[in-house]
Amino acid sequence: MSLRLSTVILPYRHWSEGGREQWQRAEQLGFHSAYTYDHLSWRSFRDGPWFGAVPTLTAAAAVTDNLRLGTLVTSPNFRHPVPYAKELISLDDISGGRITLGVGAGGTGFDATALGQEPWTPRERADRFAEFVALLDRLLTEDTVSYEGDFYSAHEARNIPGCVQRPRLPFAVAATGPRGLRLAARYGQAWVTTGDPKLYENGTPEQSVQAIRGQVEKLADACAEIGRDAGELDKILLTGFTPDRGRPLESLNAFVDFAGRHQELGFTEIVIHWPIPDSDFAADEKVFEQIAMDAAAQLR
Repeated sequence: MSLRLSTVILPYRHWSEGGREQWQRAEQLGFHSAYTYDHLSWRSFRDGPWFGAVPTLTAAAAVTDNLRLGTLVTSPNFRHPVPYAKELISLDDISGGRITLGVGAGGTGFDATALGQEPWTPRERADRFAEFVALLDRLLTEDTVSYEGDFYSAHEARNIPGCVQRPRLPFAVAATGPRGLRLAARYGQAWVTTGDPKLYENGTPEQSVQAIRGQVEKLADACAEIGRDAGELDKILLTGFTPDRGRPLESLNAFVDFAGRHQELGFTEIVIHWPIPDSDFAADEKVFEQIAMDAAAQLR
């Protein structure tokens, strides 16, 4: 299978000041998908402009025709499955069935306390994640849902007419631990990883590839446990968080080498961040566009 190339557009630009054109340019460049983060704020962008994921994706859907769109990723940190399912169904309708829901357990950043709660422990995040994904799956596939869980409830929640994509829009489940990988195996149409965060500061690219190979093998084991072929899942690498950092975007050859090493592990989609000056995602836009236009042909 040919390797697909996608991008992440962080929602920090005003729509009237380059935001609209950025999403349109993503389609012109031939990206398979353009995603955005689903956060209330994020890291060094906390004290600057930052817009909501769902309105941003809705606007992007209105100004593009074929580009797939999605979150990378949504988490339970500030979302409830019942109202969120309604938004996703609406977004899938507006886009004509071009939405992918990237979903993860969330972390301990600003989103974790924005609603006034104490940060959840890793165990609590995993518990909520499991219930969040399972309930979203039902809400997006059934006309009426009633449910009483440990964290979420639904009382005759109606989601008619459902998604344009059947039986629902695809889930891309971000996970590296055993419980998350089992969720990906059960509910995912795709699996997402950023690599091993423990290697980001002091690891080597070779160690990172080895760690990711281990994650792929564990995903295969989780699929085997339920009798599913792991080959049914797309495998998505969100770049920028491995020891390689920004080096793959330094030249077309550097990216092709980086992507090829991960394609050999079974990845079907590589996601690169749209360059942002004076940030961790700073890169030469001309090189970025060259990669977007020319890299896929070299990775077939």
